[in-house]
Amino acid sequence: MMSVNGSETGSKFAPTEEPNHKSNTSTAEIQGTSVAVPYMTARLSNWQFTYVFPVTPGPKFVRLYFYSASYTGFERSKDFFTVKVGSFTLLANFSASILANSSRHSDIYKEFCINVDKSQKLNLTFIPFSSNYYAFINGIEIVSMPEDLYYRPHNVANGEELIPVYVGQALQFYINDSMALEMVYRLNFGGGSISPKEDTGMFRQWSDGTIYRLSEGVNPRLVSMTLHYLYVPNYTAPDAVYLSAISMGPNSTRNLMSNLTWGLLVDTGFNYLVRLHFCEIEPNISIPGVRRFNIYIDCQQAEEAADVVLWTDSNYRPYFKDYVVMIRNKGEDKHLLSIDLQPRSDSILWDAILNGVEVFKLSDQYGNLAEPKMVPPLLDQEPAPAANESKTKKTIFIAIGSGLGILVVLTLVCCMVLCKLKKTRRFGSCHPLAKWWCRSRLDPYKREFSRRAASSLPGELCRYFRLDEIKTACNNFDEDLIIGVGGFGNVYKGLIEQGNMMVAIKRMKQESQQGVCEFLTEIEMLSQLRHVHLVSLIGYCNEEGEMILVYEYMANGTLRHHLYDTLNDPLTWKQRLQICIGAARGLHYLHTCSKHPIIHRDVKTTNILLDEKWVSKVSDFGLSKIGLDNTAVSTLVKGTLGYLDPDYARRQRLTEKSNVYSFGVVMFEVVCARKALNPKLQEEQRNLASWAQKCIDRGTISQIIDPYLTNKIAPECLKVYMELAESCVRDQGIQRPTMNDVMEKLEFAFELQENAETRVEATKDTDSEEVSLFRVATTNGAPWLESTSGTELSTISSGLSYPSLDSVTTISITNQDLSSATKNSSS
Repeated sequence: MMSVNGSETGSKFAPTEEPNHKSNTSTAEIQGTSVAVPYMTARLSNWQFTYVFPVTPGPKFVRLYFYSASYTGFERSKDFFTVKVGSFTLLANFSASILANSSRHSDIYKEFCINVDKSQKLNLTFIPFSSNYYAFINGIEIVSMPEDLYYRPHNVANGEELIPVYVGQALQFYINDSMALEMVYRLNFGGGSISPKEDTGMFRQWSDGTIYRLSEGVNPRLVSMTLHYLYVPNYTAPDAVYLSAISMGPNSTRNLMSNLTWGLLVDTGFNYLVRLHFCEIEPNISIPGVRRFNIYIDCQQAEEAADVVLWTDSNYRPYFKDYVVMIRNKGEDKHLLSIDLQPRSDSILWDAILNGVEVFKLSDQYGNLAEPKMVPPLLDQEPAPAANESKTKKTIFIAIGSGLGILVVLTLVCCMVLCKLKKTRRFGSCHPLAKWWCRSRLDPYKREFSRRAASSLPGELCRYFRLDEIKTACNNFDEDLIIGVGGFGNVYKGLIEQGNMMVAIKRMKQESQQGVCEFLTEIEMLSQLRHVHLVSLIGYCNEEGEMILVYEYMANGTLRHHLYDTLNDPLTWKQRLQICIGAARGLHYLHTCSKHPIIHRDVKTTNILLDEKWVSKVSDFGLSKIGLDNTAVSTLVKGTLGYLDPDYARRQRLTEKSNVYSFGVVMFEVVCARKALNPKLQEEQRNLASWAQKCIDRGTISQIIDPYLTNKIAPECLKVYMELAESCVRDQGIQRPTMNDVMEKLEFAFELQENAETRVEATKDTDSEEVSLFRVATTNGAPWLESTSGTELSTISSGLSYPSLDSVTTISITNQDLSSATKNSSS
């Protein structure tokens, strides 16, 4: 092992550098809680410098230690550099200060695996972005490793069973010594973290994997037994990894309906080696077939019927399985890599087990482990104004502010009088007085957030983010992080909580028609609402004219983007039903969660989001209105054409049944896979709701059902579904069902579909070549479906993307629009 700290004190290793561009050694100006070596001293330079290490041939760990701080002559925020080893780029446009700001940890540790050929030295080069920036390093550690620890070339001696499987490709993936690896995660499950001193002589750090778990109801296990290393070397991982594990617990029925799931954020555009560590530590599980499960990596099946005892012939025998998965770049920097273990019903024990996981990024064909996605922060700042000039401006601003304050108060009084005399007058979303009033209502929230100064707040309050926190989370509104675009502005993907939590950051345009009142409405509504089928508001920012909302990140984007005009795999019918059921539950909660119902007013497929488990959640509450029990609320008509309740548009009287109408349109969209309003079609077909009603009346509904769903919907299920959708979009609100009725009938339709599939599966001929599950028939003048034997062919979408939002934006309808909206919605 070789180690170098920043000052090279007592070390024979010093960097090579140009004669006129010498580097400096310095101690951090602010001493942190990190250990003194290697973090407190650093070598820094505005010019390139290289360390040369004479090492023995073979694979090596290269560990780099950084401590983000200001050093004498070097400002903390000006570190921006690239690190290379030979032909490999380990870090590109790297900034320890930016990473530290995001993670809130000043000490940063990076580990790589590099192979060194014979007669070759290990050259480690640090290259500043330009002479205005600097590169630095606090410590370097080089440790030899066994040749077969992670590298798996064609001539591997351990046998074919340990060669990594290329997930989704049905191929083996050989990791040869021409590749470099970066350790991204090294996690222990069930037993906590493991220090480098407790490793198998290679000083690897094993972290506690608890925080990355996405599933509930897990059962950590920790035992004290003697392990038998028969199939893997004893240096593969510490005993502590194999003597602790996570399983699913004793409730077999619940286990069979769920998965063990972990989510790990990784960079896009690279292959990743995922090593899963297994050891059966239950004394009563010693024969094959007792605990069998499927393994999915990034929503793709990596292993069918995994059986640890089958692999090892007994319990207490460590083993690992290697998989390589490609994380493609779909316009996002980060991706949530999922690891799912799914119990099998043909197993004696419905359960799964995992002891640990290691994830490594593999270098690309050019030797890169990083892409220069970031650009350095701007160094040039406007000069500070002179003191006298500052005082003069301050006096002017005070005078102007006082005058404006008096004017605003007078305006407010006048408006209150006018409202008293003319109660029918209402402010629009962009009215200046409405903006001032809404901003004033935010102040108590901000004062409360400042007083508590907490990272998260209990109860009805959400978190207040400073603008600099928001900029750090999304790399100063990096356009490469945009995951959604709409009339309100952009949605960015961001990272908070030390980089461990991905969020969606909605930044409203200054000229957004949604306005500050909708911004406030969203905060007030969502900060008090918590439901599994409502998108959670994490916090907001209202600073320097910015209006920003921070939501939980929804990995599968909008429902609309999985229905039409997309490259995503189509959703199965059962998926669509479950999504509708979830959204209906969310809306039902809004209607019943408090003394007065909450009316969403903008229910549509772009406002129904899907998480990584395809759980649907209603979003975007900017137009929401609090109603009165069984009473219509008189209000300015707002919504989206195609989803707008014609009864509401005519009478300007808002009730919960307006949400029901919009949801009925969504139901038609789901089964037909077409837009709610398409002006390119013939006039009769433009409005989906009215066109679907006409097709139901004529008995021609098969013409508009999504072709992908042909032969895949049970007739009794389709009948209930279509009758329900039609009842939701009836012209008068009084004729429509409640959201509770909608929710219950959708659940009934789902049961009908499941029962039909069960009957077909139970009676089908196993030798039959037939693949059609249902066929179209006509019953009582309406086209429903008739059962037949066979098996369902379906495609379950596995892409994790966050698409751009629909180009149809939320609008405020004027009186001039009412007649045309009514005509389109009822024609």
